[in-house]
Amino acid sequence: MVAEVLAGLLIAIPLFAALLIGIFPSKCARWIGLLGGIGTLAWGIVFACMYPYWSEIPAEGADLAGFWPTESRWSIIPMYGLELELGVNAVSMLLVLLTCLFAPLVVTASFTAITERVKEFYVWLMIMTASVIGVFIARDVITFYTCFEVSLIPAFFLVAIYGGPDRREASFKFFIYTLLGSIVMLAGFVYVVLRFANTVGGWLPADNGGVDVWDIDALVTFGRENLTSTEQAWVLLALMVGFAVKVPLWPLHTWLPLAHNQAPTAGSVNFAAVILKLGAYGIFRFVIPMLPEAVVEFAPFIGLLAVIGIIYTSLVCWAQTDMKKLIAYSSIAHMGFCMIGFFALNPIGAQGGILYMITHGLSSGALFICIGMMYERHHVKDIDRIGGLMKTMPVWSFFMVLFTFVSVGLPGLAGFVSEFLCLLGTFVASSPTNGGYPGVLGPWYGIVSGVGLILGAIYMLYLIGSVVFGRENIPDHGDEHADHGLSVDLNAREIATLVPVALICFFIGLYPSPILRAVEPAADHMLAGYGQTVLEYQASDEMTTIIENAELVRADPSSPAPDRKELARGDG
Repeated sequence: MVAEVLAGLLIAIPLFAALLIGIFPSKCARWIGLLGGIGTLAWGIVFACMYPYWSEIPAEGADLAGFWPTESRWSIIPMYGLELELGVNAVSMLLVLLTCLFAPLVVTASFTAITERVKEFYVWLMIMTASVIGVFIARDVITFYTCFEVSLIPAFFLVAIYGGPDRREASFKFFIYTLLGSIVMLAGFVYVVLRFANTVGGWLPADNGGVDVWDIDALVTFGRENLTSTEQAWVLLALMVGFAVKVPLWPLHTWLPLAHNQAPTAGSVNFAAVILKLGAYGIFRFVIPMLPEAVVEFAPFIGLLAVIGIIYTSLVCWAQTDMKKLIAYSSIAHMGFCMIGFFALNPIGAQGGILYMITHGLSSGALFICIGMMYERHHVKDIDRIGGLMKTMPVWSFFMVLFTFVSVGLPGLAGFVSEFLCLLGTFVASSPTNGGYPGVLGPWYGIVSGVGLILGAIYMLYLIGSVVFGRENIPDHGDEHADHGLSVDLNAREIATLVPVALICFFIGLYPSPILRAVEPAADHMLAGYGQTVLEYQASDEMTTIIENAELVRADPSSPAPDRKELARGDG
């Protein structure tokens, strides 16, 4: 019972903090928000320490994905058999810890930035934290979808109320994109649940032999084993529309740069660190394990969209002069690497994609915090209007350079490990006969994506070369920063905000094996049966090639017949 309560408290603590913020005066709001964030982080660490399957998953006592607690149910609508199920495996636990980490950090980063409608601001931050955690710990599809949608509401208000001059356009564009995508995704969920209930004989476990049709793991197993190829294709299309908007995957990305640019610092940090991970987690949790035949069929197309997004947004970054927009577009490129890692359909790429969700959240979230701290002092985001900050803000410059190096994948830092695994997994995802894993991407996807790494290093180094080390160009705003109690360089509160993220980036970069070992069972579970599915798909392709070649020979007897050995290989 203790574990079940702890899982629920991960959501309850930030919601309780939001309630207290609403009750107490505005002057207490930031401090209650900070306590709520710290409490959420502390409870997340306790829960992570209690999680029993970090090192290995025993054959008995846990399912293959390592979810825990194994039995955590509260009845919600008994007439439809709907129960609230909460639990985590290693992957969702890491994402919960990432969300918990930024819960207090976005509060401390906003202490002096938010001066109006303060209570509402911190209420929305706490609600966002609770809803995102709810997505990661949900084990039933209703809780997952509800929290997935609820996270949209605080994000909308954070941008619409506290954003920049174009905040209304940015907030409505974000809302419309994500809502429409979620409606299409809901249609996919409804279809699978209805098929599941009809197949097993009803909604209630009492009527269908004890089957919980709302349980995500049961739903995934049903989809994998019972949906036809055509059904899987349509369900994949529906789910991918919703998840791809949140990732975001090109060309459904256009809401993100404007939302990032107009959002307050806390909003940008939450978008980059946790909101984008909802889409990637949904693909990891539903799409790949539930729809193997459709995934194998469409993986080359999805991989192509990811590669186009990597190259296209990297070139856009090269032309950007606004710092926040540059980091926003770079996030689209980075999540493209995460996607090719997942759709490489092998353990190397899967572990790289999982780790990329964590490392991108750390680096991009920290970069937005750094830019927000600089903007509070100089009220400038344009790269051409500010430079040479190394002289006046050496501490800020150190962190800015550090997190830039994490973002570009410098060896020894967190970004390198995840990018390397994603590219390696993609490169070898071709055919066992070529010395690789069974897969449908292959070397060309890895090579072209690797060009994105070079482009990323160019535009990020250009950013710090201009802003940190360039010609000194400090905008003169008098002593405006003094009105907020800000020093010329970072103060102790701001340093304390950035140090934890920096230490974690070093730790993952230098010693990633504990995390990789922890997520390996979940990655293997996601890819269960994919080796055989890919081989069957490749064999059917080869057979199609053989038949086409035979038909060509029959149609034109004068043409030279293909060599029989080549036909047997399907090469000609």
